[in-house]
Amino acid sequence: MLAQPAFGHRLRALRLERGLSQAALAAGGLSTGYLSRLESGARPPTARVVEHLAERLGVPVSAFDAAHEPQSLAQVLASVTSAEETGDPGEALADALRADDRVNPALSWQAMWLLARIRGGQGRHDEELQLLHELVALSDSLGSPELRARSRTELSRCVQALGDNTRARDYAHEAYSLSPDLSTADRAGALQALVSAEAEAGRLAEARAHADELCEVTEQAGGTLFIKALWASATVRIRQGDYLGAQEALERALLGLDSRGDLQLWMRLRLAAASLYLQITPPLTDRAAARLDEVGPVLDLVGTDLHQQQLLTLRAHLAFEEGRIEQARELVERIGEVGELLLSFRDRIRFQALRSQLLILDGQVEEGNTALRTLATQAQEALNVELAAEIWKILATTLYSKA
Repeated sequence: MLAQPAFGHRLRALRLERGLSQAALAAGGLSTGYLSRLESGARPPTARVVEHLAERLGVPVSAFDAAHEPQSLAQVLASVTSAEETGDPGEALADALRADDRVNPALSWQAMWLLARIRGGQGRHDEELQLLHELVALSDSLGSPELRARSRTELSRCVQALGDNTRARDYAHEAYSLSPDLSTADRAGALQALVSAEAEAGRLAEARAHADELCEVTEQAGGTLFIKALWASATVRIRQGDYLGAQEALERALLGLDSRGDLQLWMRLRLAAASLYLQITPPLTDRAAARLDEVGPVLDLVGTDLHQQQLLTLRAHLAFEEGRIEQARELVERIGEVGELLLSFRDRIRFQALRSQLLILDGQVEEGNTALRTLATQAQEALNVELAAEIWKILATTLYSKA
């Protein structure tokens, strides 16, 4: 059996894994004070107490043997960060964080940061959101301007993906306010989040000004920072109807990034480029198709479930724009079979709008009409005026073509 304080650490980890309070575990045989002293390592356990605790926890007595001692958070973090990118390392990190006693706040911050990034990449934004709120609080307690800015930047991106543009802008502005004396990367990250939140909220003049500032801040540094700045600039310009400027920024970004430099960004940029090409009036379907054909084989090898959903929805939009209605319908049905949609708020609204358009074309006019009106209302409630206007336009155009 483990000696103290290892026994106490193991006992606390087992209790927390089961969501039990000290009072709940102690009920029926022990005092809360005695259990607390066991967990802190201040008291050695007796054989009878170990048997009682094992029964209460639903584990064998051998769970308190040295062979069953869990890895520390530091060990799990080292293992995850050094491993090849296979499987889901997030589960091991989540388990370690649940058992962590927060003795080392900086280490806890690093683990939570990594886990939040993993969950965000998987499209599990509700879990990501909870972690990022904890990160903001922990950053404030640590008092580090860098960590405070970074946690708020990521929180802005997360709540925007969930459709809350007001809070996204607030968090991004907080990060931006903290960033003047920080590194170019931190300032660029805050600016990029701010540009995105402002654009989604329809504050296009502010978004354009901050996008220009972002390009100025990152141009000298170059690399992926400048690529992301050009991407942000292209997005804002499309919302403003500056299609020529958007194409120039987008092509410059695409040409400036090699897949060997940052494969994840290379994939994301091509998916984003295809989406933006389809949002230009009239849609540049040939260019969108070229980018999807380019990135598709790579996503089949290394893409996440989120990437695959993004690819399928963009192929469905492309098929619809090219008049291949039956293929668009088949793709929409495939997406509906995958289970939970992992798409961002904007992508999810646009996908559901496409599905509603197909309903109208299939003769289910009332159902499709109602669905589009609901989507437009959701976009308006999210203060996404530009997206709401797009949905109303889709409704009018589809009904006119059906008449």
